[in-house]
Amino acid sequence: MDGTGAASRSAGPTMAAVARAAGVSVPTVSKVLNGRPGIAPETRRLVVLAARRLGYARPTAADRTAGRPLLELVTDRLDRPRTAAVLQAVERAARLRGFRLLVSVAPPPSRWEREPVDWLPRPRRLPRDGLLFHLDTLPLPVYERLLDHGARFVMVDPETAPPHEVRWVATANRLAGAQAAEHLLALGHRRIAVVTGAHGSAADRARVAGFRATLAARGLGVPGNLVCSPGPGSVRRAVGAVLERADRPTAFFGSAEALGPVVFRECAARGVRVPEDVSVVGFGEPPFEWCGTRELTAVCRPVGELAAEALALLLDGGGRPRGGAWAELPPRLRVGASTGPPAASPTDGPTPARA
Repeated sequence: MDGTGAASRSAGPTMAAVARAAGVSVPTVSKVLNGRPGIAPETRRLVVLAARRLGYARPTAADRTAGRPLLELVTDRLDRPRTAAVLQAVERAARLRGFRLLVSVAPPPSRWEREPVDWLPRPRRLPRDGLLFHLDTLPLPVYERLLDHGARFVMVDPETAPPHEVRWVATANRLAGAQAAEHLLALGHRRIAVVTGAHGSAADRARVAGFRATLAARGLGVPGNLVCSPGPGSVRRAVGAVLERADRPTAFFGSAEALGPVVFRECAARGVRVPEDVSVVGFGEPPFEWCGTRELTAVCRPVGELAAEALALLLDGGGRPRGGAWAELPPRLRVGASTGPPAASPTDGPTPARA
């Protein structure tokens, strides 16, 4: 179903419109409208009033019988900027196609074996027109169940590649690392530290590989003592140790979500100025509490393009993007106030690449 018949009709107010009217985020609106806990009473009241005033209506089974196709987005949490950005982009893409959007929150993977999951196919359940999963990954048995039931679904920017039968779209993570390196090199940085994620996902490793390869092409490298590969809970400690070195780097690249702000905070705790003393490049969207503060230079996911490509892939009747069952889309560098030329230093010089 391509949704073109429904596209000519008004899709009605969206969650984004309700969020703007209530002065809150889209994930907050989704929590309120889906009856989720953790929302302050006054915030809940503002969202409900805004929804009523705009005439917002939650998707129901009647939408399908009335010719309004229904798309379901499944995510694992609504309290992170990455999810908020994807949710807004998917809602926009679905509205352009004339689809209604239902948002489901999946339980943690550890609970999937013993807890009923609404979005898994089961007999006599009203089928959706399609499912989009915005999760780091799915357990193999869940993939198998979805495929066995012929569910139409696409993974949106997973951190780990799914089985080859599954269609998915993702950020070109190796290119993301290369973009970060090229930006810092263009500013004149040569001694650069890399902070990796605590869990070392395949996507994170690809970003680090792209960063290293770009430096190596210039005859440079990242010394082992400037690679922060912390275990869980030790990111701040690892970054702090590098900042306290006598031969402190002039720049940091945080290769996973939220690592850029960690470097920022550790610099502030030690009186290290950003970007005058140290430049910082992050990846992805900063935490919500970071909004309104100094803008971080970051390589960003192309969430709008990812959402549009995922929906097109879902509705193409089984066709595949060129090159296989997946598509990578280029990220974009957002230059903020956290990067600048390195401070002059008599000891500053190129770090030869290791063989």
